[in-house]
Amino acid sequence: MVNYVAVTYIYNEDGDAVGFGDEQFIYKMDGTPIGLCNGPSVHRLDGQYIGELYEDMIVDRFSQDLGACDPAKPAKREPVPVPANRGMMSYGFPDVFDLLLK
Repeated sequence: MVNYVAVTYIYNEDGDAVGFGDEQFIYKMDGTPIGLCNGPSVHRLDGQYIGELYEDMIVDRFSQDLGACDPAKPAKREPVPVPANRGMMSYGFPDVFDLLLK
């Protein structure tokens, strides 16, 4: 039996889980690190600002400047189980999760 550490799932507008995060990093579902968090601000691993973590989505929303992030190289994590689709959600801000993959 595998013990999974509690994670926060990241969803797209269609309601599919596209990644997961802890208080510091964002990962693809396979455990590959792709982003880092500075409060609600989400950055690529090279430090480039992408958007904000808002209601379990990474969206093009800017509420405060918490400063730049230094580039990071976190270790890969174990993949997590894929949850069921949560249903379409839109909070009035564009979903920008895919910008972490570039």
